[in-house]
Amino acid sequence: MVDFLKMAQQVQEMQARIQQMQDALEHVTVVGAAGGGMVKVEADGKGQVKRVSIDPSVANPADVEMLEDLVAAAVSDAQKKASEAAQQEMGKVTGGLDLPLPFKLPF
Repeated sequence: MVDFLKMAQQVQEMQARIQQMQDALEHVTVVGAAGGGMVKVEADGKGQVKRVSIDPSVANPADVEMLEDLVAAAVSDAQKKASEAAQQEMGKVTGGLDLPLPFKLPF
């Protein structure tokens, strides 16, 4: 027979570990880049952009669209890296279970 009390305790422990992992992701830094590193975006492990760095040589007023594309690509790269870091951390918490992020327990 299933011990529901023990199972509930394990779920609470996992929920606490997940919360700790999510808190820790705020202190992880990832850097996305585009244009050979001419545009860099620094984000935390949750994908929140913290800083954008643009080499002045790509700030051409006659070609703003290219700069916009580079910024969008660098943001996308940073968010992808943040997602990968979060999945890696989640794997440590869940023992390899592939749970989607953000993961919320129903209680």
